[in-house]
Amino acid sequence: MSFSVFLAGFSLGISLILAIGAQNAFVLKQGLKQQHVFVVCLICALSDAILITLGVAGFGVVVQQFPLIEQLARYLGAAFLFFYSALSFKSAFTTDHALQAQGKEVGSLLAATMTCLAFTWLNPHVYLDTFVLLGSISTQYEGQQVAFGLGAIFGSFVFFFSLGYGAKLLIPVFKKPKAWKVLEFIIGFVMAALGVSLLA
Repeated sequence: MSFSVFLAGFSLGISLILAIGAQNAFVLKQGLKQQHVFVVCLICALSDAILITLGVAGFGVVVQQFPLIEQLARYLGAAFLFFYSALSFKSAFTTDHALQAQGKEVGSLLAATMTCLAFTWLNPHVYLDTFVLLGSISTQYEGQQVAFGLGAIFGSFVFFFSLGYGAKLLIPVFKKPKAWKVLEFIIGFVMAALGVSLLA
């Protein structure tokens, strides 16, 4: 297994889920409240793992049957990455925002589980990021798709468990708009670099 391909999957996987959103805010809040943190993080990470696996496996089969799809996926993937990068750079230079743990109080394990599943599976972006984007980019690593997919899956586990259990340490930092500006700039750079790599 190629470590560089694993690292590429890991980097892209984390970059795609760093954006401010309802799911991340919910995980953060559960972490701050110390309620059902393990279950919530596990649901998010396993959901990503399922979608990434389906994306990598599905695109591999489809591309073998229809080779022209690989080129289309390459250019569409690059276009999406450049667009995502531009949004991150714009946010870094023009927007003042901070991550806030918003949402209703969730006490029971069942309520936390159902809320987490809703935030995860009812979010259309999760399908674009995992099944479509990561699946299409994996086709660029012929024979190393498994390493790429495992890297992206590992990235999801690292991110969600770090966010959930590190919430008390992270919240003072990411309440500051300047911290998010730096983060958005880093995301923009990573996305742009990956977009260029697809066209190389």
